[in-house]
Amino acid sequence: MVSLNQQVLRTDLAGMPLEWVNYKVAARLYFLGQVAYTCGSSLIRLHGGINALTRQQSVMEIHSIIATHGTHHARNKLRQDYAPPLSNRTLFQRDNHLCLYCGGHFSARNLSRDHVRPISQGGVDCWNNVVTACVRCNNYKAGRTPERAGMLLLAVPFTPTHAEYIYLMGRNVLADQMAFLSAHFPRTSPLLRRIKQG
Repeated sequence: MVSLNQQVLRTDLAGMPLEWVNYKVAARLYFLGQVAYTCGSSLIRLHGGINALTRQQSVMEIHSIIATHGTHHARNKLRQDYAPPLSNRTLFQRDNHLCLYCGGHFSARNLSRDHVRPISQGGVDCWNNVVTACVRCNNYKAGRTPERAGMLLLAVPFTPTHAEYIYLMGRNVLADQMAFLSAHFPRTSPLLRRIKQG
């Protein structure tokens, strides 16, 4: 049985991932006729009222992936210079909750955002200049570059594409949603290796 907290992946008509929605938002989109087609498995079956004439109860199937009508400005998210919003949650997800200095795996409360080139030295707060670091490593590195601190960076930071960002924003991503999203990842995506390793 799927939890009512399970997210539904919403796409545009061309199949470009747009966002995660809950089952109530998905049900509203179905009811308003905004769902063009569905993919993936049936997540939830909602039962409505009983028709007085036919004595039939209305039923609505909510699928794991729904494509919706309308303009969603998805083209802007395909531009070469597009960068999704940066947050610690998505940063930690990008780096798989690993400290990219010591290699340890930590919970979010023991992690921090480290600027590879420190802000004090002209570094900027962007995807390509930030990595996940445990509090200990971040404190040790302080306002130095990894080279000056004698620390090795275990992976190169990267800016996720929009599809990768949608994946990073997801919670309890189902196998069919994962397959759909990963088909939109660049072939060189570091996230593809992680998904394949499972």
